[in-house]
Amino acid sequence: MTEKAWGGVFDEATDRRVEEFTESVSFDRRLYAQDIDASIAHAQMLAKVGLIRDDECRQIEQALREIREEIEQDRFQFRSELEDIHTHIERALIEKIGDAGRKLHTGRSRNDQVATDVRLWVRSSVDRIDSRLVELQRAFVGRCDADAQVILPGYTHLQRAQPVLAPHYWLAYCEKFQRDRERLADCRRRTNVLALGAAALAGTSLPIDRAEVAARLGFDGVAANSLDTSSDRDFLLEFVFVLALIAEHLGTWAEEWILWSTAEFDFLKLPQAFCTGSSIMPQKVNPDVLELIRGKTARVVGNLQTLLVLVKGLPLAYNRDLQEDKRPLFDSFDTVDASLELAVPLVAAARLNRPVIAERLDRGYLDATTLMEHLIRRNIPQRTAHELVGRLVRKAVDRGVRLLDLPLEDFKEVHDDLDKSVYQVLGVERAVAAMTSEGSTGPEQVKKQVARWKERLKESESG
Repeated sequence: MTEKAWGGVFDEATDRRVEEFTESVSFDRRLYAQDIDASIAHAQMLAKVGLIRDDECRQIEQALREIREEIEQDRFQFRSELEDIHTHIERALIEKIGDAGRKLHTGRSRNDQVATDVRLWVRSSVDRIDSRLVELQRAFVGRCDADAQVILPGYTHLQRAQPVLAPHYWLAYCEKFQRDRERLADCRRRTNVLALGAAALAGTSLPIDRAEVAARLGFDGVAANSLDTSSDRDFLLEFVFVLALIAEHLGTWAEEWILWSTAEFDFLKLPQAFCTGSSIMPQKVNPDVLELIRGKTARVVGNLQTLLVLVKGLPLAYNRDLQEDKRPLFDSFDTVDASLELAVPLVAAARLNRPVIAERLDRGYLDATTLMEHLIRRNIPQRTAHELVGRLVRKAVDRGVRLLDLPLEDFKEVHDDLDKSVYQVLGVERAVAAMTSEGSTGPEQVKKQVARWKERLKESESG
């Protein structure tokens, strides 16, 4: 018999150049564990419904486990003429046990086989990325108690805006990554549907039990339409989309910390173990890890675009184009996984330069908005209050002083009702303390947020 999975109708050998052009085992071999797990579950179902004998099922299971061990111990020979990981495993199975191995493909096609393998791989990869995100959230929350009293300048348009507590900043990233986790969970739900049994595109006339296979593999259910199933890669695109968003969030964090570590900001001391030097400038300590995390975002976003273009306009059902989905999928996962692995210890080890931050906090009139809201509480319309505080800031800028340093006469000059109570909201400490709205940077609100996050992460650990 031919070594090809499809060679019976052919009377001409495949051109070697075609074999090299069409092979995928060079990259889809990483699906070997999923392919073996799915094949074992499929064999057990075939035995249960009477399509193979129990002893044949046992032979198949034993041989597949041996093949898994050979692959894991790097004793398995891969050949381009066998195209993909599925054919490699099936051919090795047949070589080990003969006709019993030839029965394994009963009731399935490589179309639903690869779709099942990829779903299993994406499902486990979703879980891996989710656990990485929990670790990163834990690293940010782990900073909150030690940095509880640190006030940072908050920025909009990269201009100083309002003061915020450091824990409030750390938890902002926890929120971003939590949304990523929620998207992963949603993606996992749509991924966790069994494709096996759809066969090539129309199902099979054989009495298979798809629900049995789904239960054995931990799927929540079976895909409803065989024609859709063999062509569906929505779950894969959705996963890479979530990975792209995670990469974007990591890139934003990396960009901020790159800025913070410059001499111009000098807010942050990065651990040297996560930096590199210059080949010509001896003094340099470069934030290369952060720069690469920022830069690798482009790869993940590019992979998403590749996949969107790949599936654009493909007719039902399976087309060989879909072989090209795995490279961008694997690369996106590997890139984000590696970035998260480095982000966790980097977040934990970096240190805020507290003296520098404190010394510069009075720059930028970070308490101006709180002063405006003080005027609003005195029944001055918001637009009027905004204009009055703007005039006060102008006075302070012209004199090179803080709002807190302006004499009471200046405040009364812009509005007669103002009195010395204005000084109760001036200065960054008072401006932060004045915040009371839910989710704000006020000390009591931040304490609640930190407590909530600690509890949430405990639940994640126990879950």
